[in-house]
Amino acid sequence: MNNEPEIVKNFLLKALRLQSNWEKRIDNFTLGKGAMPASFKVIHDPVRNNDKIMADFGESAIGRVAPVDSGFWWIILLRAYTKCTGDQTLAEMPDCQRGIRLVLSLCLSEGFDTFPTLLCADGCCMVDRRMGIYGYPIEIQALFYMALRCAKMMLKPEGDGKELLERVEKRLQALNYHIRSYFWLDFEQLNNVYRYKTEEYSHTAVNKFNVIPDSIPDWIFDFMPMKGGYFIGNVSPARMDFRWFCLGNCVAILSSLATPEQEVGIMDLLEERWDDLIGEMPLKIAYPALEGHEWRIVTGCDPKNTRWSYHNGGSWPVLIWLFTAACIKTGRPQLARKAIELLESRLSKDSWPEYYDGTSGRYIGKQARKYQTWSIAGYLVAKMMLEDPSHLGMISIEDDRKTKTPSMPRSASSMF
Repeated sequence: MNNEPEIVKNFLLKALRLQSNWEKRIDNFTLGKGAMPASFKVIHDPVRNNDKIMADFGESAIGRVAPVDSGFWWIILLRAYTKCTGDQTLAEMPDCQRGIRLVLSLCLSEGFDTFPTLLCADGCCMVDRRMGIYGYPIEIQALFYMALRCAKMMLKPEGDGKELLERVEKRLQALNYHIRSYFWLDFEQLNNVYRYKTEEYSHTAVNKFNVIPDSIPDWIFDFMPMKGGYFIGNVSPARMDFRWFCLGNCVAILSSLATPEQEVGIMDLLEERWDDLIGEMPLKIAYPALEGHEWRIVTGCDPKNTRWSYHNGGSWPVLIWLFTAACIKTGRPQLARKAIELLESRLSKDSWPEYYDGTSGRYIGKQARKYQTWSIAGYLVAKMMLEDPSHLGMISIEDDRKTKTPSMPRSASSMF
């Protein structure tokens, strides 16, 4: 966006070399070749008087969880670079083509899955501590979908590329249908789930995942407005995580994983529940917070993820760029301006904290680092996108007729 593509190009190539050349070993186990590092740091060697890079693929992370999202972000950024510069040569380099294929080979490998969604461990993405997102978290599914669409645009059909592109297309269609059908929740669908019968067998089952209505949390009945909806946090056998996750829903809009009607529904929900999801400092990473006994069981008494703090209902300024992009794509830039004004009233004065605490995000996070580059960058990107909405094309992909939900005999919200 700032006409400095060489920085982005260098980053993409450096991450690619780390993917290929680093020994990804945790104890006696070696990670898949396609894994991208969660982070890396530059270490200066005073003896040799040179710098070297130290990568982290999860072996240094809290809980030793490998990042699932970093490979997806690398593909998304490669496509953004190509879209912005018009330079196809980087993505067409054999090393970049191999990097894309290695990431996809991790995700498209055959196993015992009955769903097209990716099965993940807790703490495998931006929410990198134990927060009960194990299973099929919406953040990973939306990024997976976005990365598949970006890869489809950049993969060359030579060699085994044609077969891989066919697998990508099949997975896109299956993932598209699954998320749109089973993760979507609005007032009508919530009422359907509330009335579910259980222990249904055969292909005629309406309650496909055998969700027990008594497991629906009390807060959702008051939170769900008559107008609006969202993709819930997780769906797996006998389990629905009804929490709102900001990143997953914004990426669902930008990747066109959400239908046009669902995009409108997500933005309607944000307007209807502005005080809860935006508050005094945008934006809630997740809502609501886990508290009491549930917090102890789900987080393992995590002292950092206490109620309304950090990943547990904390407010993260960095998310403003994704929210702004979603607002522009759905034709509601005024919502982004309103949120940015809230940021501008405090963020610089507070020394650009990593996150804020409290039900409305009023307090600087108890362990928040100051002068966080992603807090600053998120704000700058949001401002620049509002000033020049054409930047949206780098991070947004319009719907594709081939990936629209297949026509199947089901009513709008008749089954799960």
